[in-house]
Amino acid sequence: MAPAFEHRLLPGADGGVVAPHNTGSTNVSGDDQLLLKSKVTVVGSGNWGSVAAKLIASNTLKLSSFHEEVRMWVFEETLPSGAKLSDVINRTNENVKYLPGIKLGKNVVADPDLENAVKDANMLVFVTPHQFMEGICKRLVGKIRRDAEAISLVKGMEVKMEGPCMISSLISELLGINCSVLMGANIANEIAVEKFSEATFGYKENREIAEKWVQLFSTPYFMVTAVQDVEGVELCGTLKNVVAIAAGFVDGLEMGNNTKAAIMRIGLREMRALSKLLFSSVKDSTFFESCGVADVITTCLGGRNRKVAEAFAKNGGKRSFDELEAEMLQGQKLQGVSTAREVYEVLSHRGWLELFPLFTTVHEICTSRLPPSAIVEYSEQKPNFSLLQGSINGVVDE
Repeated sequence: MAPAFEHRLLPGADGGVVAPHNTGSTNVSGDDQLLLKSKVTVVGSGNWGSVAAKLIASNTLKLSSFHEEVRMWVFEETLPSGAKLSDVINRTNENVKYLPGIKLGKNVVADPDLENAVKDANMLVFVTPHQFMEGICKRLVGKIRRDAEAISLVKGMEVKMEGPCMISSLISELLGINCSVLMGANIANEIAVEKFSEATFGYKENREIAEKWVQLFSTPYFMVTAVQDVEGVELCGTLKNVVAIAAGFVDGLEMGNNTKAAIMRIGLREMRALSKLLFSSVKDSTFFESCGVADVITTCLGGRNRKVAEAFAKNGGKRSFDELEAEMLQGQKLQGVSTAREVYEVLSHRGWLELFPLFTTVHEICTSRLPPSAIVEYSEQKPNFSLLQGSINGVVDE
């Protein structure tokens, strides 16, 4: 049972807001009400995308400011039965491949046509593997409403010649719309069965839009806290998957809980340091939100990245992550391995590799340059400040 939080907007960290649940309705009627209603589309229908649709759909039925129907774009697949996945979802109200046994809500409509799914929506929820996001956004250029707002639940980043590009920035730049983020200690299958969980909503400036998104996602079992720190929240959600890979190596080698706790601490430290080096606006307090320390803990204890990394270590690195992913995840995608590569590219380009020994080592193990046991065969060294321009005291060195 969820803790007895007050069901109203509360002050959150850094002037944000918290809304455990809000089922209130406005007193707008007639044509004006229809004009004011927001329409939501979820772009993505994997494990987490299906859970997001379930959360949102439960609220659009209760909140008069939203259209009840929630569209969910489905990358079409043919199931072993020969049926199309989108048809089965619409017939059974269940994503039988990625979230079996869970009813999404009868107001969730699966749509395999991306452009049709988004055409009337003014609130777009992006939740697909990060490596597909640029292609999806390019398909949507000129196809969405001008007044649309976006939120990214995507954990990862793109690395370009000019440096790292966060997925929220990619969405904003390609589609010309504002994009917020939602990250947190969220194992999707646990939220699906309504076990209590938290998440962190990161926004830029518009407090009214922040409150609307918080209202849309919050339920009695899913509490959302808003903070004004998009980059900090998003980087936490991105980098924690690299730490989870390291934790999986520790589990696979049966190194024990003390070692795993050390890896998690060092990982959180490197997350904070890299985030603040990349974006000076990132707030220390963000790392104490659900998207920070809580997400590191839950991902290193559960999560698919930890699970597959454990199998990789048990096999002595002799079976590739691609092979293990295909065997163990049934179509779901790992994020930690690709994110580790992207982080390594950023660190290498900027001459920061030795400042981040854990992140560096994870990538080198994933690419078989080092054995899994190398995860503890380095010492946490003092950073070489001469590698960086200007002082970063208090950022890398606590």
